[in-house]
Amino acid sequence: MPLSQHFTNQVRVPENNDWVIFILLGCIFLYLFMMNIVEREANLRDFLIQKYYDASNNLPSWVITSCVTALTLSVLISQYIPTVPKFVAELQVLGYQLNKFGFCLIAVILFYLIRTSLGFLFFQSIGDGKKWTTFYFTATKFYFILSFLLIILCVIHYYFPVDRNKMFLYYLFFFSFVFIFKLFFYLFHKNNILPEKWYYKFLYICTLQIAPLLLLWKLLFF
Repeated sequence: MPLSQHFTNQVRVPENNDWVIFILLGCIFLYLFMMNIVEREANLRDFLIQKYYDASNNLPSWVITSCVTALTLSVLISQYIPTVPKFVAELQVLGYQLNKFGFCLIAVILFYLIRTSLGFLFFQSIGDGKKWTTFYFTATKFYFILSFLLIILCVIHYYFPVDRNKMFLYYLFFFSFVFIFKLFFYLFHKNNILPEKWYYKFLYICTLQIAPLLLLWKLLFF
């Protein structure tokens, strides 16, 4: 008899995506909490068309919407990250290491925190600090709709038989369209959330919209 034998395991382990459903259910729970408690049982239509001066609890709604957007975006794009950087993978907390989703989530959260802080400082530095609250109130509506689209894309991506390589190209077109639409949404919204002077608007778009996004792309995919 040979001293060693080689066995080939023909059993294919199915991909377990339970973690995705748990995250999406958590996001839906956050929105139910926001609509019933924070927004005082407001319906979807009233929430989306409410005016700034008629709204209340704008800050909690903005925080919850940002959390849901960060979670769903990280769930969707984490599968396309080539690898977790070595200096990140070597970090261990209680024996655990960051996987692609964890790394992506931390990167997206830091991205939004830094951009939000810089945005606040930008409005304060140009003497237009009163517009900051109107800005994040209006941005909340945009990201609220976007987060629902991300939830739908996550369900399709993980629970339907799609070609993920081909879908990546569609995602690029989708997010490019969303980004361009967001710029026009900010520029021409009736709440006038951007500074009045055109060069401030140009400065905001270049330094706080385009540049941070390019840095996030480089961090995640290069």
